[in-house]
Amino acid sequence: MSRRLLAVIILLLNFKVMQAQDFQSKPLDKHTKIKIAYVDEPPFYWTEDSSVEGADIELAEAILHAIGITDIEYIHTTFENLLPGVQAGKWDMNVPIFVTSEREKTVAFSTPVWALVDGFVVLKGNPKNLTSYEAVGKRADVRLGLIPGQVQFEKAKAAGVNDSQIIMFKDQPEVIAALLEGKIDAFAATAIGNNSIAKANPQLESIPHQITDKEEIPVGAFSFNKESIALINAVNEQLCVYLGTEDHRTKMAKYGIIDTEIDPVVNKKY
Repeated sequence: MSRRLLAVIILLLNFKVMQAQDFQSKPLDKHTKIKIAYVDEPPFYWTEDSSVEGADIELAEAILHAIGITDIEYIHTTFENLLPGVQAGKWDMNVPIFVTSEREKTVAFSTPVWALVDGFVVLKGNPKNLTSYEAVGKRADVRLGLIPGQVQFEKAKAAGVNDSQIIMFKDQPEVIAALLEGKIDAFAATAIGNNSIAKANPQLESIPHQITDKEEIPVGAFSFNKESIALINAVNEQLCVYLGTEDHRTKMAKYGIIDTEIDPVVNKKY
C-alpha cells in the first residue's frame, strides 16, 4: 500500500469519527416531527377510522410528549418493512416489537417496554388440540399461519414445525381470514394480541402457550436507526422514569396489558 493511499484512508476514517462525534453532540430538536411506523396488530397498534390507536401508541405519545415532542406522524407499513424502513431513515422509530440478537445487528432498541408469551388463535373448541409449537410439529396434517419477519417463525422451526406446515400471510387480517375459511388450523402470535382477535371473532379462540419457570419471557422495545443517538437517549431516559408508574399501568390495563406483562421489564435491569 502506498503512503498516499494510506494517508487518504486515515483522513477518511478521521472524517467518519468526526461525523459520528458531531452527530452524537447534537441535541434533540423538540420542534422536529417524529415519524413512527406501525402495523395493524391490536391491542398494541392499529388504524381506526382516520386515527391510530393502541397500547403502544399511547406509550409512544406519553414518552415523546414528556420529551417535549408534540408533532408526531404515524406511517402505516408491513411488519417485514419495519426494520429496513427505520434503518434506511424512512421514519424515526418503530412501535415496540420483540428484541432479538439478529434484529440488534441492524437497529438500536430502547429499554424493553413489555414481556409477552406466545399463543395460537384457533377455531372455537380447538378441534386439533393445539397448545404449543411442539404439538403442531407432531401433526403433519396441521397448517400454521405466520407473518413474515415475526419471531414466531423461528420459534416454530426450533420446536420441530416443518416448512411444509407453515403458510405465510402478509398481515394479520389476511391470516385471520384464512383461519376462518379453514385454510389453516392456527395462527401464532402473542397471547395478548390473540385475545383481541378472539374477542373480535366469536368463531375463534385464543390458546396461550404455557411456559416453565426456567424460561425467560421475550421482551419488546421501540427500535431506531443506530445513528439516532439523541432520540434513543431521550426516549430511554423517559422510559426509565415512566414504566411501572400508576399512569402507565392504568393506560396499559385498558388493553389487557397488566402487571404480568409489565413487571418483568420494570423489575429487571437492562
